[in-house]
Amino acid sequence: MSQVLPCLRVRLLIVVLGAVLLGACASRMSKDECRTVDWRTVGYEDGVAGQPGDRVGEHRRACAEYGITPDLTAYLAGRTAGLREYCQPHNGYRAGANGYTYFDTCPPELAEGFEKAYDEGRALYVRERRVTDTEEQIEDKRREIRRLEDRVAESAFDVIDTASTAEERTQAVLDTKQAAERIGRLKAEITELEKERARYQAELDAYRRTAVLR
Repeated sequence: MSQVLPCLRVRLLIVVLGAVLLGACASRMSKDECRTVDWRTVGYEDGVAGQPGDRVGEHRRACAEYGITPDLTAYLAGRTAGLREYCQPHNGYRAGANGYTYFDTCPPELAEGFEKAYDEGRALYVRERRVTDTEEQIEDKRREIRRLEDRVAESAFDVIDTASTAEERTQAVLDTKQAAERIGRLKAEITELEKERARYQAELDAYRRTAVLR
């Protein structure tokens, strides 16, 4: 019975579930694994995960430490079989929609369908990221406003505190003025970002209505 590396097994499961985490696991094979592993299985799992062709080089370097060379023929046979499973349109779409990188690994007879679906998924990902990134920018500015408002409140206390020196009161007034100006700029920026978010959301909604979701 062939031994399946835990790292590769995890990656295979991820692909089956449609979340292709490419390159997430480095090859760390022990001496026993290098000696006894089924290289066709390793190649298959790398193929079904859409790994680039130079992945076998990582296995070769890992096993070279023990003076062991991978069975390249078996590995490539397994990888070819794995790629035929990976290079299906639904996997291409999911990889693109999740923002994963495509390493141009699919054979010519499967590449066109895979890449077309990948581009469709990638287009969805880009539109979703625009909405998300804009929302994050808005929230960052709102957090800054809250911090500035707290500072204004503290400065106001210093202004009315009888224990404050004239210099401290003057500085508190200046801090309040600067904070208020910054708050005003932030609110204007938020207004513009909210317009952008609405536009990006409309573009996303329109794409979802017309795209073939796989």
